[in-house]
Amino acid sequence: ETQSPAGKEAAVSPSVLWLCQVTGALFISNARSACSEELLRREGVTLCINVSRQQPFPAAAAAVSRLRVPVYDDPGEDLYGHFHRCADAIQREAGRGGRTVVYCKNGRSRSAAVCIAYLMKHRGLTLADAVGRVKTARHVIEPNPGFMAQLQRFEQELQRPPGESH
Repeated sequence: ETQSPAGKEAAVSPSVLWLCQVTGALFISNARSACSEELLRREGVTLCINVSRQQPFPAAAAAVSRLRVPVYDDPGEDLYGHFHRCADAIQREAGRGGRTVVYCKNGRSRSAAVCIAYLMKHRGLTLADAVGRVKTARHVIEPNPGFMAQLQRFEQELQRPPGESH
């Protein structure tokens, strides 16, 4: 019996490391899995976006570019200000044949919000569809209420005609 990555994640013990694939070039994960050199190598990850202030980057991953988004998983944190930079970095990496993993401590809130922002900006998905897409890849995601509000604002910004001010 074959299982989807989300199903496999649910069925395996918490000690098993896993990168959840959102698109061909985008993964979401917790910090523990994202810091596994073996997993990064196996999945061909070339960019790590670390959406935390305290979580480490993979140790010896010299071939992997790094981008830190220094925010806590707190509804009052400004993640909105990082959405364009992160989405564009993921898109650039994919454009040159690379693959990105976005992670935070538990791979639930901050990293999910960044993946959702990417799908809205570069894949043209609605907020609801982007949340569904990321949830399919990693069923435990749940951006905190503050990040959801920021994603709603981002969706409105993306829907505005170019040149129109806020």
